[in-house]
Amino acid sequence: MSSSGKDVSDWWSTEIIDMVPGQIRFRGHPIEELIGNISFPQMIWLMTRGDLPDDGQAKLLECALVAAVDHGPQAPSIAAARMAVTCGLGLNGAMASAVNMLDDVHGGAGEQAVELYVSIDEATATGLTLEEAAAQEIDRWQAERSRFVPGFGHRFHKPEDPRAPRLLGLIDAAAREGTVSGRFAAIGRAVQEILNTRKGKPVPMNIDGATAVVYAELGFAPQLARGLFCLSRSVGVLAHAWEQMQQGGRNKGPTPPAYRWTYTGPNPIEDLD
Repeated sequence: MSSSGKDVSDWWSTEIIDMVPGQIRFRGHPIEELIGNISFPQMIWLMTRGDLPDDGQAKLLECALVAAVDHGPQAPSIAAARMAVTCGLGLNGAMASAVNMLDDVHGGAGEQAVELYVSIDEATATGLTLEEAAAQEIDRWQAERSRFVPGFGHRFHKPEDPRAPRLLGLIDAAAREGTVSGRFAAIGRAVQEILNTRKGKPVPMNIDGATAVVYAELGFAPQLARGLFCLSRSVGVLAHAWEQMQQGGRNKGPTPPAYRWTYTGPNPIEDLD
């Protein structure tokens, strides 16, 4: 170990924060200059991207964050948070339990949709039309990844997820103002049209597909799309966990006690009733 201790100070390196007694800087910006002058979406952008967005970019990011905050107690992450509270966990434990459920199946479709959109965008650079590129990359996704096309289809919202057209409309407005290009909105709509045609019925773009359009338009990496969804959904998680604390309840499972599971092993106990 060197006498200067530099090997210790260099153990971690970061461009995010610089801090000494009495001074805090994020990405070179003194915290006192950020407080009261930038919004929380702008702060998220600064921390994850390294620069400050313009007002239009920050507003569009905010719209996506607002749109995905909650989807009710039937959502696994929200249910987990409420059950955690009834098992005695505090808000931090309930929120951690919920966020840990936001993985590939529940919570990961936004990241996957950005991946798909980017692959379609790259395919158009080879000379394919948008429709050809979208069809090709949908086929590739279903052959190599999953039969489920991320960001499309919804078990509850049929024929339309009300969040998607609102977000697409806001993206269109941002494109007219020059804030974004609009090409990923066109890609999302092309995917929608192909899936509708193939299925012979509406396959609604869901919240993951719509927010993925926003994040792709704003240039966020696919992995950050999942992180941003976690930030957004944490608001709903916090609200539900807090509400459950006020309601009370102890050790509540996913269903009322009168509703039993189906036993499929040997020697089932017969229902004497």
